[in-house]
Amino acid sequence: MSFLAIDLGGTKLAHAIFSCEGYMLTNDTTAVGGRRGSEICQLLKTIIRDHLKPGNGKRAVEAIGVSVPGIYNEKSGTVWAPNLPEWDNYPLRKELKFVSRKVPLIIQNDRACYIMGERWQGAAKGCDDALYIAVGTGVGVGVISGGRIIQGKSGVAGAAGWMALDRPFIREYKKYGCLESVASGNGIVRLAREVLEKNYSYKGILKAKKNFTTADVFDAYFKKDKVAMQVIKECIGLWGMMTANMVSLFNPERIIFGGGVFGPAISLIPAIVKESAKWAQPISMKEVVVTHSLLGGNAGLYGAAFLAREISKSSVIDA
Repeated sequence: MSFLAIDLGGTKLAHAIFSCEGYMLTNDTTAVGGRRGSEICQLLKTIIRDHLKPGNGKRAVEAIGVSVPGIYNEKSGTVWAPNLPEWDNYPLRKELKFVSRKVPLIIQNDRACYIMGERWQGAAKGCDDALYIAVGTGVGVGVISGGRIIQGKSGVAGAAGWMALDRPFIREYKKYGCLESVASGNGIVRLAREVLEKNYSYKGILKAKKNFTTADVFDAYFKKDKVAMQVIKECIGLWGMMTANMVSLFNPERIIFGGGVFGPAISLIPAIVKESAKWAQPISMKEVVVTHSLLGGNAGLYGAAFLAREISKSSVIDA
């Protein structure tokens, strides 16, 4: 048996074939490019059709799992993805069911797929209470509690970028969320620019770069640049508070940091744990292990494959 896993992101679409045991048999990536709305969906349809087409030595696909960014509403089958143009309550399930034919199809938000992937083949293997904190363009948390994914009423649970961690309220929080406005990939760049604007005497690494990136800020941080150190110190504090809140709320046995920022921020995890210990419920804090993703950028694919495997067992078509 084999399963098709698709992981849709803001810039690329990854797709892979998995065995029932969790081995990745093929892996490919297609750029999303400048596609918008139905054009992105058409790309998804093309990949599904290609994998379902018989011949050329292809393995028969038993089920399909699709990981999507943002919010997936299981009741309506729609996706709200602010990083995908014209995907505001996009009717994805309705569109894909026509190309998947009789092959079972399941769609899930990327946060849930990340933690399910790590639980199946990664850093949360065997854990019934675990969290995946994804820090990239935004900040999201996939939560497994008692062996079940926590989704909320309409799939919004885990939108940690909107955690309120500071006062007073400022306008940027309405657009990005309090945490995400600072401690996300885009937030790090925004904060660094704000610090630079106030630091007229600064002549360091970031001054010479007009359009610096998150990677540039981390590079400067590891070179002891004072602006970068101020920015990352602020992020460590916020990530520590977020971790403490998650520890106190969910009493998990494992918390996994992943996403594009963790990456370069993996070495900061001990400092984040030290900060979170100041704020967290002490019994729960002693019970949790905080670590980094073992699946890296493939966590969403593994999670989508696992969900496809599970739906194939029940032979339920997502319709």
